[in-house]
Amino acid sequence: MTVPLFNIGGFTIYLFGIMIAIGVGTGYILALKEAKRKGLDVDKVSEFLVYLIIVGIIGGRLGFVLTYRPYFFLTHPLEILKIHDGGMAIHGSLVAGILFSIWYVRKYKLNFWKIADLAAPGLAIGQAIGRIGCDIFGYAMARPWPWGIKVNGQLLHPVQVYEFLLDYIMFFVLWRKRDKIKYNGQLFIIYVIFFNINRSIVEFFRAGNPMILPPFTIAHLASAIFIAAALIAAHYIKKYNTIEKDEMPVQSKKGFLDIVVVVLLMAISTVFFYYIH
Repeated sequence: MTVPLFNIGGFTIYLFGIMIAIGVGTGYILALKEAKRKGLDVDKVSEFLVYLIIVGIIGGRLGFVLTYRPYFFLTHPLEILKIHDGGMAIHGSLVAGILFSIWYVRKYKLNFWKIADLAAPGLAIGQAIGRIGCDIFGYAMARPWPWGIKVNGQLLHPVQVYEFLLDYIMFFVLWRKRDKIKYNGQLFIIYVIFFNINRSIVEFFRAGNPMILPPFTIAHLASAIFIAAALIAAHYIKKYNTIEKDEMPVQSKKGFLDIVVVVLLMAISTVFFYYIH
């Protein structure tokens, strides 16, 4: 169960839901700003993103149901609807989101890789913010490091902190790289690789996921598949999606300001996480 914050009319509002909403909203706004900056149809992009958010939530839930606790949900089907109790698989969201995006952009004759690139930084910061509200903790610490968090008398690795700090770094890299890509789709490819490396690192400290061959879990396998697929995709798409210099937006020169903003976000998120828990 995630951290409850308050009640409204008998309904409990949880930290996880609030942070997911803030993360989704932040990513959505950034993606629309990028669409406008790149001269894309903002209305079409906005409509696409709304559908993508819905599909991502459904895919994330189904990914968890099918991968982590299939027998339980098969015998308790109504429990599938209880997203507020936790249980989302980010790889399920990625698969569902990519499949839906391919269908949508073909139907409306949009450039899939351009849309994917403008969404990549928003996805990164949305994941970072959303992870703050997650209450999945890691293995017990072998020694009492000062950043450990005590749960039921044990000092555990705060894997949420590890992941959102890595996600903020990923966001910074993508944000600074967005004006320097050489082909449409490059930023999204970087996102897929970067995210799955982050997740693989965190997975060594995270408890609860099914093991394949210790210490590797099913999430490690999923991450390896995504990285391999991204590298294969990059090999092919860069041949046909090269960006000419006159197509590139004006590059941002606010490098130092971007660093300050990301460092502040990392600090505020960390302090907030420890305050809540």
